[in-house]
Amino acid sequence: MSIDEISQPSNNDEGASQLESTVSTKFPFMPSSNRMSNDSTILQYKFFQMGQPQTYDRIENNSYIQSNDGQIGNDSSYNYFDCIATDGNVSYLNVSCETILSYSIPLYGYCTPALLLITLTANSLIVVVLSKRSMASPTNFVLMAMALCDLFTVLFPAPGLLYMYTFGNHYKPLSPPLACYIWNALNEILPALCHTASVWLTLALAVQRYVYVCHAPTARTWCTIPRVKKAIAYICTAAFFHQSTRFFDKSYSLVTIEWNGEETNVCHIETAEWVHEYISEDFYYTFYFSFRILFVHLAPCASLVGLNVLLFRAMKQAQRTRDRLFKDNKKRECKRLRDSNCTTLMLIVVVTVFLIVEIPLGVITALHILSSLIYEFLDYYIANLFILFANFFLIVSYPINFAIYCGMSRQFREAFKEIFIKSSKQAGSKKECGSSKYSFVNQRTFTNETVL
Repeated sequence: MSIDEISQPSNNDEGASQLESTVSTKFPFMPSSNRMSNDSTILQYKFFQMGQPQTYDRIENNSYIQSNDGQIGNDSSYNYFDCIATDGNVSYLNVSCETILSYSIPLYGYCTPALLLITLTANSLIVVVLSKRSMASPTNFVLMAMALCDLFTVLFPAPGLLYMYTFGNHYKPLSPPLACYIWNALNEILPALCHTASVWLTLALAVQRYVYVCHAPTARTWCTIPRVKKAIAYICTAAFFHQSTRFFDKSYSLVTIEWNGEETNVCHIETAEWVHEYISEDFYYTFYFSFRILFVHLAPCASLVGLNVLLFRAMKQAQRTRDRLFKDNKKRECKRLRDSNCTTLMLIVVVTVFLIVEIPLGVITALHILSSLIYEFLDYYIANLFILFANFFLIVSYPINFAIYCGMSRQFREAFKEIFIKSSKQAGSKKECGSSKYSFVNQRTFTNETVL
């Protein structure tokens, strides 16, 4: 299904054609008008285009929808292929063209606010419980950092999603330039930054657990709380630098168009001058998206799959060892192996949930890049729809970790009760915490973190 109509001007095709000829068309991600649209709080691929050569300004910035009767307005049933992105040969920001409204309005406008409240509550509870002194451990610090990153990934774009989709303002012109910059930062840059940090923290969690299970002596030296705190700081800093240029790689200006019969100011966005002058648009976006697909999607997911397999094998081997110890009546060692196995199982479940929602996003992104560079084979309407639902389910997955911790960690449940239910029992008198069926790790015992 072709969608070449998406970014074509509604009039003045001759002027648009003249404008196209002034810009290089070698940029591999933007050879045509079909696009992987910006319909997500996580993946922002409105730079990607497919088909006839277009200028970056016309590709990057899309405008307001025009329904079949020619009237612009708040119509979620509009024709996706009739979305208007330009006024003559001038492009301007369009939220309506960045998504498939018949799906994004119910998902982002109605379902996401409820998920936001659930995620805000669940992840806040995770942070409160894991920040207790009795819960301090290297593993729990990583889990707490992951909860914060997931929370901010949803929290940053929430104001824009509420304004545009919940309150039905997606069809209205967005101005002044500061408002357009804030929309871009909150809906694209900051969520991508937080999600990148979350991906790398998940990988760090799996690596750390693998070291604990398979290389216990090394874990005693390297997997300490101070070193883990430094690793978290390094990961967040690396994620920030990965996204840092995105804060100033565009320039924003006002243009006046005729909208609903009136002269209206809208935002015109183009690549910043420093990109053209010092790097070139081709190299900048090629490098950015190549790095992202390799080091944020494919490599972390492939590594996590491998680490999960190794952890599962190690857990099975430890279970066989535990059975032998049980027969020899060595209860202390048997209990320690059980606790370690249960902690490993819980983290395997956490990583598996992450992979279930993350791998489809990595695959569709890789397919898009192949379709951009080699041969155009993707149906971009289907691809955009797939991205929309994949990102929605990614948001759905964020509160699941709280349910996993409550269901698989007795110590987490007891710490939760101590804080919020005011249990009369003191946490220090609960010796069963260290021998729970599924438990987090207490820093002072350290036994669940190391398997001999």
